[in-house]
Amino acid sequence: MSNISEQEEREFLAEIKEKLMLAIRRIDDAVKQFSGELREKKQYIHEHQSGMDEADMVAAGQSINRMAFTGEAAVARKQKLIKLGQSPYFGRIDFIPKGSERSMVYIGIYSFANPGQRMNLIYDWRAPISSLFYDFELGEASYPTPSGNIHGNIALKRQYKIRDGHLEFMIENDVNIHDDILQKELANSSDDKMKNIVATIQRDQNAVIRNETAPVMVIQGVAGSGKTSIALHRIAFLLYRFRDSIAAKDILIISPNKVFADYISNVLPELGEEHIPERGMDELANDLLEKKYRFQTFFEQVATLLDGKDLAFIERIRFKSSVDFLSKLNQYLIYIENNYFRVSQLQVGQTLVPASFILEKFMAYHRVPILKRFPLVVKEIQSYVSLKGHKLSGQQKAKIWEAVPHMFRFGNVLDLYTDFYRWIGKPELFRIDHRLTLEYADVFALIYFRIRLEGLTTYTHVKHLLVDEMQDYTPVHYAVLSKLFLCRKTILGDVSQTVNPYSASSAETIEGVFPQAYVVRLYRSYRSTLEITAFAQRIIPNSAIIPMERHGQEPIVARFINSSEELAAIKQLINTFPKSQNQSLGIICKTQRQAAYAYDALKGSGVHLLTSDSAAFEEGVIITTAHLAKGLEFDEVIVPFASADTYRTETDKQMLYIACTRAMHLLRVTYSGDLTEFLSARRKTSGEQGSDESFL
Repeated sequence: MSNISEQEEREFLAEIKEKLMLAIRRIDDAVKQFSGELREKKQYIHEHQSGMDEADMVAAGQSINRMAFTGEAAVARKQKLIKLGQSPYFGRIDFIPKGSERSMVYIGIYSFANPGQRMNLIYDWRAPISSLFYDFELGEASYPTPSGNIHGNIALKRQYKIRDGHLEFMIENDVNIHDDILQKELANSSDDKMKNIVATIQRDQNAVIRNETAPVMVIQGVAGSGKTSIALHRIAFLLYRFRDSIAAKDILIISPNKVFADYISNVLPELGEEHIPERGMDELANDLLEKKYRFQTFFEQVATLLDGKDLAFIERIRFKSSVDFLSKLNQYLIYIENNYFRVSQLQVGQTLVPASFILEKFMAYHRVPILKRFPLVVKEIQSYVSLKGHKLSGQQKAKIWEAVPHMFRFGNVLDLYTDFYRWIGKPELFRIDHRLTLEYADVFALIYFRIRLEGLTTYTHVKHLLVDEMQDYTPVHYAVLSKLFLCRKTILGDVSQTVNPYSASSAETIEGVFPQAYVVRLYRSYRSTLEITAFAQRIIPNSAIIPMERHGQEPIVARFINSSEELAAIKQLINTFPKSQNQSLGIICKTQRQAAYAYDALKGSGVHLLTSDSAAFEEGVIITTAHLAKGLEFDEVIVPFASADTYRTETDKQMLYIACTRAMHLLRVTYSGDLTEFLSARRKTSGEQGSDESFL
C-alpha cells in the first residue's frame, strides 16, 4: 500500500488503530495471566512456607518480584498504546536508500511494531531514521546508524494532525511543512502545563536535542525560543539513546521554583519517560550548608532590590557575581595553603618532630582539602615518633591531635571566609548578623569554600544535570556545580531575562568555568505574536531576535485615573474572560506586595495567587510576579501598575520585559499617573493613545 491519496491515508490510520487495539487486548490478557500466576504463587508460599528453607523463600520472593515487574511493564506499555491510539503519528517520510527499495516511515511519540512481526509500523521520534523528518526536505538525505551513515533520497514528506484518533488534516511536501504546522500550533490556546513539541521541532532545535558528544551544552535562547522544551526533549532523547546506561532517576533538574517545576512536569511523561528528580538552587544550598546557616533566598534578594535602591547592597552583589570574585577566592585559597600553616617543631616525649617534616607532610597532601589534612599529618607524626622507638601514650596522642590543627591560623570555614574580605582589603563587603544569616550573594561562595577547604561528597549518582534559568546564577554557582557534579550538563537561559541585572551570567561567563562547553544560540522566538515581540523589543532591544511571522492584536497601553479604577477594569475583564477562546490569563506584577494587593481586589472563582511558596501551576487566571512568571506563558497577559513610580530602575526594566514576554496572543498594560519611561518613549514614537475604553 503506497498511501498516496488522503483516502488511503485514512484507511491506513484505521488499520493502525485496529492493530493498536489488538495489541492492547493482548496486553490485557497477559496482565490477567500475570495477576493469576502471582496470586497462585503467593497462595503456594502461604500454604507451604513452613516446609521451605531460606533459599526456597529467597527464590520464591525473587520470582514474585519478577512477575510483578513484568506486569508493571505491561501496564506501562498499555498506557503508551492508548496514547498512540489518540494520535498514532504526526509525520511521514518515504525514504529510498541507495541500492534499496522505497520505504514508508511513519513517526510518532512512541514506536509500534506489527504484532507478531519484527517490523516497525511507527518509529519513535528519537530513532535515528526519524532525524530525516526534522533535518531534510525532499531530495538527498542521510541519517546516522552505529555502522555509519545511510544515504538516499526523500521522495515524499507529510505531516498530520490526528486528534482523538481522527485525521483532522495532512500537509503535503510541496509546502513548508514545519512553518505551516507551527503556525497552527502557535495559534492554539495554551494549556495549564508545558506540552511536548515533537511535531514541530525545527532543524536547529533537533541538532541540540540529538547532540550526544557535548560534555556541557549551553543553550542561550531568546524569550519564547523554546529552550526549556528543547532541553527536556534532549533529556528524553538521551534516555532513549543511552537507555542501557542512564535512567530517569540518574538525572537531576535544577529549576527556579516549584511552580515552574510543576509547569514542566508533563513533558517527559508525555514522551514516555518517568518523572525526573528536581531541586531548587536554594534547596541545594540548604543541603550543602547542612542547615548550619540561615540565608536570604534568591527570591528575597530580588525582592530587596525591587523594594529600594540600597547602593551598598548592590555593590556587594555586583562584586560577588563577577569572574574576578571567583578568581580572588582561588588566589586566597592558594595563599592560605602557603602561608597560614604556621608550623613549629613538636616535642613528643623524648622525640622532637622537626617543623620541616610537619610542613613537608602537610604539603604532600595537596590534593586533600586543607582542613581535612590535619588527621593525615597527625598519623604521619605518630608514625615518625614510633619509628624513633617511642611508644605513644594516650596523652601524647591527644597532644598531637590538638597541636596540628592549632598550627593553622583558622579552624573553620566561616572564619576563613570572613578573613578573605580582610585579605582583599574590603571587609565591608561581607555582612552576617548574630543569627548567622547570610546574604544570598555569600551563600555559594561559602559553599565553594566548604568544598575546597573541607571537601563535600560529589553527586556521583547524577549522570546528567540540567540547569534552567542560567542567567540567574553567578560564576561561583557554576564553580560549585562543576565540583559537585562530574557528569554531563545541559545549561540554558536568556541573559535578557535576568531578574537581577547585577548578577547575570551569559553563555560567555559560563564558558569561563566550563571551557569545554558547546554553546548554542537560539534567536527565533515562537511564543508571542509579531506585535507583542516588537513591543517588548522596545523595552530591551535585541537586534538578533527573529520573531515568528504570526500576527495578532497590537498590545494595549491603558491609562486610568487611579489604581482603584485600574483594578475595577481588570476585574471586569476577568469576569468576561471565561467567554473568550483563551484558556490562560496572567496578571503579572513587579513585586509580591503588588501581587497580593491585586489579588485582594480581584480574587474570585478561578483566580489564583502564585507566590514563592506555591507548589503548583494553576489554570485559569493567575496573579503573580515577573520573577515567578519566568519560563511560563499565557494566552493573555495584563501588566498592571506600569507607572513611572513602579518601573524606574534597571532591575525594574528587566521585570517589565519578562512580564510582557509571557504573552502569547494578547498583551495589556495598565497604569495610573505617569507611564514608566521604559514605555512612554515608545508611545510618543508610535503615537499610541491607550485608554480605559480600548483596554476592554
